[in-house]
Amino acid sequence: MDRSPSVITQVTRDEEDNAARREDAAPEVSPSRKHRGRGLLRSLFCCLCSRESEPRPLKNNAPLLVEENGSLSKVPAKPLLPQLKLNDAGKICVVIDLDETLVHSSFKILTPASFMSPQVYVLKRPHVDEFLRRMGEMFECVLFTASLAKYADPVSDLLDKWGAFQSRLFRESCVFHKGNYVKDLSRLGRDLNKVIIIDNSPASYIFHPENAVPVASWFDDMSDTELLDLIPFFERLSKVDDIYDVLQQQQQQQQQQRTSS
Repeated sequence: MDRSPSVITQVTRDEEDNAARREDAAPEVSPSRKHRGRGLLRSLFCCLCSRESEPRPLKNNAPLLVEENGSLSKVPAKPLLPQLKLNDAGKICVVIDLDETLVHSSFKILTPASFMSPQVYVLKRPHVDEFLRRMGEMFECVLFTASLAKYADPVSDLLDKWGAFQSRLFRESCVFHKGNYVKDLSRLGRDLNKVIIIDNSPASYIFHPENAVPVASWFDDMSDTELLDLIPFFERLSKVDDIYDVLQQQQQQQQQQRTSS
């Protein structure tokens, strides 16, 4: 492991990427020559069938499934999340990022560190405990990080005292797109009008910006109150049937605050 004092996520990890799953695509076998006895009608029928494609979901800007080596996947991926539990029926699914959203981690000593995962110092964002507890009561919460599971899973064990995260997704569940690990919400297996992503990195939700609640990147400002300030907003949001109008208003307000400040 690289012991350099780099932030755990949102940095390039060439040594990990080079060791990642990269399989050479099998060469396509050229079809054998067809018998000339096939009629014109059958040829036209086959041609039309080959051009048919399923309609893409609404509000989905994701490309076709892209493997990390840049090739297109021909097999539809199964949903990333398990079937929704009966007692969670009707709940909004909230996808929550880890690094620089809930915590800041580093290989170098953080003073004072909130806790230490194997060889990693972790500092918790202020009010993260109250935020996760309340979010777990209102929503189906999913941890989704571009970090590797060997780092993020132990950190989540120490962070999530209340079991707010019903599922955890890591780098292998992301889509590698134009040099970024993107969280494709259309692959979760949930209705997109019932999915929200909380993340500090716009590149992470580039396929679904209309589903995002952006937060500022956090490193060590112990006076930060952003997670605490978001709780009343999510309490109202938990009661709506369609998230898009509410999120659009929220994003417009945040944009106005940034331009005025």
